[in-house]
Amino acid sequence: MSIQHFCTSRPAFIRTGLAAVALIGIASAVSAQETRTIEAANGSIEIPAAPQRIATLGNTTLPFIDLGGTPIAVTAESDSDVSRLPQEQQAVYQAATILAASADEVDMEKLASLAPDLILVQVPGGEFEQIRQQLEAIAPTVFYSLDTEWKALADGIADAANTTEALSAQKAEFATRLADIQQKYGDLIADTSFVDVNRWSSSDPGTFAIADIGCSEIGRDEVGIDYPEAPEGADPLAWTSYSFEQLGELAQYDVITYPVGADGEPTEPFVPVVETNTWQALPAVASGHAIGLFCPGNNSYGAVLQYLASLDAALATLPAAE
Repeated sequence: MSIQHFCTSRPAFIRTGLAAVALIGIASAVSAQETRTIEAANGSIEIPAAPQRIATLGNTTLPFIDLGGTPIAVTAESDSDVSRLPQEQQAVYQAATILAASADEVDMEKLASLAPDLILVQVPGGEFEQIRQQLEAIAPTVFYSLDTEWKALADGIADAANTTEALSAQKAEFATRLADIQQKYGDLIADTSFVDVNRWSSSDPGTFAIADIGCSEIGRDEVGIDYPEAPEGADPLAWTSYSFEQLGELAQYDVITYPVGADGEPTEPFVPVVETNTWQALPAVASGHAIGLFCPGNNSYGAVLQYLASLDAALATLPAAE
């Protein structure tokens, strides 16, 4: 009887211990999986309070990395966009798993195998709807529409990814840099006519464009530069190509801005423009009023801060600013 009693009491002791361990495990899991609800373009989304394994699709990748995030998986960025990133951000991007060239080509089994706890997406709405159910079956998915303004996108990503501290620091630096530019060059900007011109690798041979998108928007909307822009509701001016023979029409502007790389040299697609006699004969070019600006992007504070630093340095070179 005593032996029988001993044998039955020992499993009871083990069961008690295992139950305690199980309860501890459950408590830990609950703590690790604390959630909160945020609002996004795809509704009210319950997400981890402190996500650890974030996948980024479409336009969310570079803003997330800019905020100090480390995505486990991404859709591919262009080589030119990656090359403009600071070295440490390039390393973060290259360490992530590349899922596909675009969101609608993502291998969902591969994504699921990486066990993300949050997916951030900014792609065209129609493209998102095609993959929405598959993504949401893998992890909480936060979608931002393409018409989300860049500051709102940064706010949304920082909120979802729990990187608001980094965002606050970037906002403070942005406000300081912007105020400094406006204080130093406010009168110059107000009294000067500007035009921003560009040329991309996709541009037809012998053509350029008047830019009113990208960093032109930052210069116009944030700094107050009076860049030409399309009427409300019309296609961007940047979508219209002009022949090199029409470069002479830029003579009406006091200052011409054009794209350069981080090294200060004209971007490769723009080199054919500066090599033309028409460009070199422009009054702004001949008088030192054609200035190159570095634009690594316009959808995150870090990229915009680099643009503002370039603008600050370029405005300082204008003869009128001396």
